[in-house]
Amino acid sequence: MEFLALDFETATSQPDSPCELGIAEVRNGAVHAVHNWLIKPPQWPLFSPHNIAVHGITPQAVSKAPRWSEIWPEVSELLRDRMVVAHNAAFDMTVLRSTLDAHAFPFTPFEYFCSVSMARKIWPGHRSYGLAAMCGAHGIPLQHHRAGNDAAATAELVLRAMGRHPWFDITQFLHSSRIRIGAFHPGGHRTPSGKVIHR
Repeated sequence: MEFLALDFETATSQPDSPCELGIAEVRNGAVHAVHNWLIKPPQWPLFSPHNIAVHGITPQAVSKAPRWSEIWPEVSELLRDRMVVAHNAAFDMTVLRSTLDAHAFPFTPFEYFCSVSMARKIWPGHRSYGLAAMCGAHGIPLQHHRAGNDAAATAELVLRAMGRHPWFDITQFLHSSRIRIGAFHPGGHRTPSGKVIHR
């Protein structure tokens, strides 16, 4: 059982302002590694006070961090041809798409799904499906709104959901649970709802 979990934090309300990216790698049914990058966004040193209040990342914290162009080669190879999950994937995939578009970088092919949609299907009846609420319900430690920890917690949430089907691989689990899958490909982006966004 292998997949990646991804989380972005942004400097402003603009989607092309990532200031942190976390990716958790799941191998053999467990979180194998967590990658975390602070990023100096193109808007630096402009940060929204609201965003700082959420994640605690300041302009000073990323003043010497790499730019997106410096980390993308490594990130691209991690994502290539993998299955990726994000909690509220619409946000994270919009950040990725907008940032790649802003840099005129090609899209790396991979598939993805949303763990909010997954949680609604697997555990109906909860009042909240936010990451904090879901982690609290399943005993998953969470330092919320730091990208690496959010990514690792999202991965653990998926593993809890798959606990009912330990013999499935991630694609079998998604199909059997009727969880929609989106995709990035060189020519564009297909959302889990089926909307196609061409480059």
